[in-house]
Amino acid sequence: MANHAEPTQLWLRVLQFPPTRLLLLGFPLFMCLGMSNGLMGQNQGNVPMTIFAASGMIALAMWVYIGFARFVERREPSDLALSPGLRELGIGLLVGSGLYTAGVLVLMVLGFARIEGMNPLSVMIPAIAMAISSGFLEELLFRGALFRIVEEWLGSWASVVISSVVFGFVHLMNLAATLTGAIFISIEAGLLLAAAYMLTRRLWLGIGFHISWNYTQSAVFGGVVSGSVADPGLFKTVITGPDLITGGGFGLEASLIPCILATTTGVWLAVRAVHAGHVVLPFWSRAKDAHALQPASA
Repeated sequence: MANHAEPTQLWLRVLQFPPTRLLLLGFPLFMCLGMSNGLMGQNQGNVPMTIFAASGMIALAMWVYIGFARFVERREPSDLALSPGLRELGIGLLVGSGLYTAGVLVLMVLGFARIEGMNPLSVMIPAIAMAISSGFLEELLFRGALFRIVEEWLGSWASVVISSVVFGFVHLMNLAATLTGAIFISIEAGLLLAAAYMLTRRLWLGIGFHISWNYTQSAVFGGVVSGSVADPGLFKTVITGPDLITGGGFGLEASLIPCILATTTGVWLAVRAVHAGHVVLPFWSRAKDAHALQPASA
């Protein structure tokens, strides 16, 4: 008897092939990120509109991601589950802010940074749009799509390397981008954010890290975020010294001090993920293991 489900199954297999999924999911997410940046740029100075634009693109990207998971990947998007995701988001917000603040404090102790005063609290509001846009949209794209799909295909460690390199070098598109900055982001942020996903199997911890790092860098300390333009922050922070220590025009992501702090945290999360048994083997190793478990024929 003919199997009438065969064409549908073949169609789904084509759509669910990892490179196909990566393209079909990654492209609309990338467009949402680009549109968010464009709309925020067009409405610069109009804080409500920038927050509205960022929030709208985040909602659209979430809709795309959840819909793709259910209708193409045929899975529940558990990586966006609110429980315990919201608790992990809160932890990420605290830790991300703490990591950046610790980097500034170390620079102050070493004599490379000082605070010369404060601005009104109102200067902290404009950075909200940038922080939530980058935190949500970049994590959906680089961890939810790129890291997760490559991990299912080539395994956790290959995916850490690939997603980290792509994430770091995409920042070369920024105005004051440097090769050193791209390499440092690949190492520190790429590992930290990938390890957060490996450990929790959800996006919320990484979203928290991402939002709070960028917001603390810009709104609190007035620093340059990944080679973009610096806006005034709550503290009038002056950072001077060699680029390897201060990050130069790229910002503290290109500084050795925050790199050590973030990378150490990433390694710790990765070790915990290993101990939790969350490392995914590449498809050929899984196939070999499955074959070895098959009972021998009589």
